Formats: sequence, C-alpha cells, structure tokens
Amino acid sequence: MAASPQTTSRPLRAWQQAALEKYEQASPKDFLVTATPGAGKTTFALTLASRLLQRREVARVVVVCPTDHLRLQWAEAADRLGIVLDPNLTNAVGPVRAGTQGYVTTYAQVAGKPMLHAARSTAVKTLVVLDEVHHAGDGLSWGEAIEEAYGFAARRLCLTGTPFRTKPDERIPFVRYEEDGFEGDLGGEVGLVSRADYTYGYKEALADNVVRPVVFAAYTGTSRWRNSAGEVVAASLSEAGTRSVEMQAWRTALDPKGQWVPHVIAAMDDRITHLRENGMPDAAGLVLASDQDDARDYAKIVRRVTGKAPELILSDDPKASKKIERFATGSARIAVCVRMISEGVDVPRAAVLAWMTSYRTPLFFAQAVGRVVRARAAHESATVFLPAVRPLLSLAASMEEQRNHVMPPPKTVQGDELDLEPLPPKEREVDGVKQFEALEADARFAHVLHGGTAHTGAGSGAVVVAAEDEDFLGIPGLLTAEQTAELLAKRDDELRLRIAQRQHEDTGELPIVEDHPDEDDAGRSWRDAAELRREINRLVSRVSAKTSTPHAVVHTELRKSVPGPPSASASVDVLRARRERLRTML
Repeated sequence: MAASPQTTSRPLRAWQQAALEKYEQASPKDFLVTATPGAGKTTFALTLASRLLQRREVARVVVVCPTDHLRLQWAEAADRLGIVLDPNLTNAVGPVRAGTQGYVTTYAQVAGKPMLHAARSTAVKTLVVLDEVHHAGDGLSWGEAIEEAYGFAARRLCLTGTPFRTKPDERIPFVRYEEDGFEGDLGGEVGLVSRADYTYGYKEALADNVVRPVVFAAYTGTSRWRNSAGEVVAASLSEAGTRSVEMQAWRTALDPKGQWVPHVIAAMDDRITHLRENGMPDAAGLVLASDQDDARDYAKIVRRVTGKAPELILSDDPKASKKIERFATGSARIAVCVRMISEGVDVPRAAVLAWMTSYRTPLFFAQAVGRVVRARAAHESATVFLPAVRPLLSLAASMEEQRNHVMPPPKTVQGDELDLEPLPPKEREVDGVKQFEALEADARFAHVLHGGTAHTGAGSGAVVVAAEDEDFLGIPGLLTAEQTAELLAKRDDELRLRIAQRQHEDTGELPIVEDHPDEDDAGRSWRDAAELRREINRLVSRVSAKTSTPHAVVHTELRKSVPGPPSASASVDVLRARRERLRTML
C-alpha cells in the first residue's frame, strides 16, 4: 500500500491558500486555475491532491503535462509532499503500479491510448491534473483524446500560465467559456474566452514578490541581405518599414554568421557577470534558438565570446532531461536550447534570457519569459534581451502593462511539437539560384522597455549614479527607466570596443564585411554608414527629448530637410548631411 501523503511544512503563498479555500468551498468536478509562470501552480495542485487523498475523496492522482522532462519534475515535487507518482509508466503497462498513488504522463502518451488512461482514471476515484491545459484543444487529436480518457474522472484540475481563447469549434475539454466579443487574431470571428475559477496574474505576483521584475532590453542593428533578384537590401530592425522587410531583417540578424548574435550574447554574458558579483552568485542565462542547427551554431558563438562552453539542450538528445537537471542545479553560466526550457521547466537561477528565435506568439512569449522571472529573493531581477522588432516589442509592452487581454493557444501538430508561428520558412533554391542570402548584421542597444515606453538613455546626460554596484542595470526601483537605459547604452559602447579588440587579438585582423557590388571600397563604406546610422539615432533621441516630439516625427522632418531614402538604405553622404542637420537642432 502506498504511504499516506504528508502535508508540506512549507507555508503556502497567499494566492495558493485563497485558491484552495475557493476550491474546497465549492468542491467542484472541474476547476481552472490561471496563474502566471513562476507563481507556484505545481505546489498548489499537489497540496490540493494531498488534501483530497487524506480525506479519501480521491484514491489516485494522475498528472498530464506537455513533455517527458516535466514528468520527472512533477514526480519529484510530489515526492516532497509524500505523494508517490510514477513518472515512467508507459502505455505498454496496463494497471498503475502497486506502491504508488498515481502517475505522471504526457498529452502525447494519452493520445496514443486514451481508453487505457480512461480505464486507469475510472478504476478508482481519481483527480486528474491537466498541466498547461491549452495543449488540449478540442477538435484536435490531443483534445479529443483527453476528453475520451478523462471524461468520467471524479475530479479534474486544469492549470495554465496564461489566459487563452479559441474559436467556437475548438473548445478545450473541461474548460468553461464565454463569448468575448473580441475580433482580431481569430480572423474576425467572435471567439470564446476561457473563464478561470481562480486567476493570479503577473501584476499580483510582482506585488507579492513571487516573481522578479523584468527589464526588456531591445537591440536594433542594420541587416544586409541579397534577395532572389540578386539585389542587396539593407534595413534596420527597428525602422524596417514593411512587414516583409522587417521579417527579412530579423532573419538576417539571427543568422549565426553575422555580428548581431555575438554582440547580444556578449551583452548577456556581461549581465550575468554583474548579477553574480552583486548578490546572485549562481545567476545563469538562457539562449532561445529557432531550430537545432541555429542552437548548435549559437553554442559555438557562446564558447567563442565567453570562453566557456554552454549547456546545449536539444529535444532529440536522449540526455536532454539530465542536461536540464544538471544546468538547473549546477554552475554553468548559459544554456542554449530550442524549446526544451520554454514551458514549465523550473530553473530558478536563470535570470537572463536572450530571445534569438523567430517565434512570436503571445503564449510562447509569456511562457518563455516566465522561465526567468521566478523569484527567490527580493533583490533579484530578470533581463530579457530581444530584437527591436515590432511583434516582440508589442508582446513585451503587453506583458509590462498587464492588459486584461486574452491569448490564443498554439495549434498542436504531430508528436510533441507546437506551431509557434515562426518567421516564414527559409526559401529553397530554385534552379540553383538562392531566394534569400543573409550577408551581414550589426547590433547596437536600442532602448529599455518600461511601462510600455521606450527609454533610449541618449540625451540629457543628467544621470547620476553614486554606487558602482548600480553601474549596470541596477536594481529596478533604485534606478529609473531612463537611468537604466543610459547605463545599458554606456555598457553597450564599452562592450563594442571590447569585442572588436578581442576579435582583433584572435584573428589578427579586423572583421571582414562582404563587398557591396555598387560601391568602391564597399566594406569600409558600409561600416561608416552603420556608424553614421547609430549616431543619427542617438541624435534623433536627443532632439526628441529636447522638443518632446516623437521619434517618428523627428525622422520624418529630417527626411524632408535632407531628401533621400530611409536611413537604412541611404548613402554615406546623405547620412552625413542628416547628422549635421540634427546637430543644428540641438
């Protein structure tokens, strides 16, 4: 017989206690909890399970989660409360093993044999915990299987890190919906919004010191690529204009052969060093890549830039779970992964995230950022380095402003994969002609996002910070957003010089930039243009601050005064003329 569960000696958080009280007052068959990543949904669910087992209201607990690694995480957490859950029970084994009080499985495993799981969940009174329940969209294979497997279970507890909404024909089993009347990302249809029985958002968690405050540090840069017509196109990440140009500029920036990735990794490493020297000695960072090829290349860049090999975590690696556990409990500075640490995986010492992926759905963004916001001490903060592109800046602003909006769930596809809305797929060669070729991309600090407002740190020069400990990003609350941005911009300039010096020492020569076919001495000319664009952006920020005029208006007036193409594709002469014009405005 399994051992009786023991209540935890660790005090519950206020929201967990309130949610438990609400559950026990209603004693419902179905209960949905929406709590921000890092708030402690696992502890809440297992505490509830322990109470129900002790009162003999249920005799078995089944947890369904998205990935195999999370099975181990749930089992270990349950063990700490005296609940024995088998994380290794397969579909090939019929009954639940003796000596356990249940098991942990995955959505994919349930979809493989839903009737088997139905038999297990109805043999005795069972509490089914559906972790990240948005994976169980009805009308899709997983949703249908979940409903078939657990439609007759005694109790069902649904958990999610973000609210979600769906189309009327894609209801998630066991979730209560209401019409939201919101049109937009569902193609103009009036959708359905899930109604949680208890909600605990990021804003409340931040006020309770349950999660870390997060600073979004956006990095722009000029990307240069060759299109299918053989034309070389240059555009800034933050001033790309059309969506198509923005996507290509973003893709070029993420190319491992360019300079954007090494620069941001160096900035990330600098931030980790600062955290380790100022009260968080085990601070670590996550680099989130789009695919496994990029992840391998980024791992090489991390080693080259930092001098230390990162933990490379890939989904097809049979040792992936062990690597996650080793990184979570070890001292390695950086882990490079694709999606292995995007949802549910607990790495409390991770406080820095580098967004080097093309994924851009609201749900995935919230879950990924959630990996670095779990609080352990009041003084800790989190930093997310991301490309200064509109889709990501919009998501960051939404998270900061804590808007009461709803998010659509990702679509499930075969296996354990998710459709995370990446950039358009890389074009294939047609008749031996490349449809797209990334050439080069540089990187520079753009701004800090705070309260939905971008702070560039360029302008007044009035920032005064007394303590050296506050020299880099400081502690949110001690430094204003403007001071934070000013210091990050200052560090970025120092970082640029250090990277250039290191590269010169390693290679004995300056970085090589591919020749532009339409310019003489093109490599030098392109570097000069990039520096001029950086200076123009700084001057525009100063003019904007001085005149209280939006950046976009200043840029528009500048192009009227000095006619020509946008700065991203303007010649060196035009850029110099615009620089001089801006100087006269100060």
